[in-house]
Amino acid sequence: MALDGCGQLCKCILILFNIIFALVGLAMLGLGLWLRFSSETRGFFNIDLNTQQFVIGVSVLIALGAVILLVAAFGDYGACNENRTALGVFSCLLGILAGVQIGVGVIAYVRSDEVGKQLAEFYTTVYAQYVAKGDPGMAVTLSIFHNGLHCCGIIGALDFLVKKTCPKTGFIETFTLPACPTVIVDIFVSKAPLVMGLFLGTATMLITALVCCSILMKQIKMNQLSAPVYYSQSVN
Repeated sequence: MALDGCGQLCKCILILFNIIFALVGLAMLGLGLWLRFSSETRGFFNIDLNTQQFVIGVSVLIALGAVILLVAAFGDYGACNENRTALGVFSCLLGILAGVQIGVGVIAYVRSDEVGKQLAEFYTTVYAQYVAKGDPGMAVTLSIFHNGLHCCGIIGALDFLVKKTCPKTGFIETFTLPACPTVIVDIFVSKAPLVMGLFLGTATMLITALVCCSILMKQIKMNQLSAPVYYSQSVN
């Protein structure tokens, strides 16, 4: 017995969802592996930090990318082959990911000031390493911070120790660039609701896929129960 219209729609949604999910996981895994093993960023893992924010962040990125790829594999296999076992594993993993997303979003909102301070501390440590050793890897990181946040050093526009990594701006604007630690903390505090909304929105998408998966599993079960059973009879 074939799936009805709702079942077919859920099947198509799940296949499309898992293709996108797999691409996201592959991108996260690739970025994490590049940050971990690239010659430009490998030196970050030798930084002596009181809290290893960068190392932990990259490790989480690699692990999360691998988990997302695994979830997408179960989801696509289960949807394409209408396999209840694979869909069941997919549902469990997807439910866990949705719960983690909600938890992380709430924590990021509640502790936004602390997260900002830790990232500012990481920036200050990278700054000190660059000033002391002139490491090219540290220069790459500082350039990302400076151009992404439009800031310069720890004292602002007059920080000539890291001037090469600061944004290229007009003459007047150059003297108005703010200090990066202050900008980092302010962004996390002011954008905390947006960050939480991003996590909760992602969790909503996961829950929607979970609902589709439940509908598809129910229809597959009904089809299996309603399928005719043939008995062989022996002829004496």
